[in-house]
Amino acid sequence: MSLTKFSDLPQRMQNPSVEFYYNLLLKKQGALRAKRLFDLALSALLLALLSPVMAVVALAVILDSEGGAVFRQERVAQFGRPFVIYKFRTMRPGAERGSGVTLPGDGRVTRIGGFLRKTRLDELPQLINVLLGDMSFVGPRPELLRYVRQYDDAALATLLVPQGITSPASLRFRNEDRFLAGSSPERIYTELILPRKAALNLRYIEMLSPLEDLCIMAETLLPPRWKTKYIDGIRDPR
Repeated sequence: MSLTKFSDLPQRMQNPSVEFYYNLLLKKQGALRAKRLFDLALSALLLALLSPVMAVVALAVILDSEGGAVFRQERVAQFGRPFVIYKFRTMRPGAERGSGVTLPGDGRVTRIGGFLRKTRLDELPQLINVLLGDMSFVGPRPELLRYVRQYDDAALATLLVPQGITSPASLRFRNEDRFLAGSSPERIYTELILPRKAALNLRYIEMLSPLEDLCIMAETLLPPRWKTKYIDGIRDPR
């Protein structure tokens, strides 16, 4: 896992803000290679160990509502490359044609889907994305293209690193739906939450190291009441 040439990045990413973080990551090539080796080994191990659990979850999803067990959606990966993300389906078929954000009590979420979202078991298929190299265990959450198009110059630097299953922004906004209550959830997300996520993701790039990734993974498994050090100074989007 290494950086592509700056001149080979998408044209919009070739701006001074991205170049600053690009030069920073040039000094962390060893950490990026270690990150990929860790991802490869752990994802293969977890897929082998958790395959029975994944089979049970898949069956529960199919029995709970119409549709397949796995939800597929195109997201934006490292360097702006599109890829297909895998998750256990938590919504009714066709729900992706609606809003890209989920509100409390969203009628599109199935009974088993609510449980899977709460426990994050819906993200287990992303171990396949990690194994394939489309994602990492830790990194900015991959967004839909329509949200990436609204990134400012600095936020585009978050595409320099592999997108991840968890991140400081995921920890800060683990109860994101409560921030979205209101008449304009899409506007709240794009104008208030997305910039704050970008700020946390950029801080993650500055601090990127194998040890930091291990700390973030550990904090992801802790109860939500445990405050993460990455959220200090980032105010609620109210």
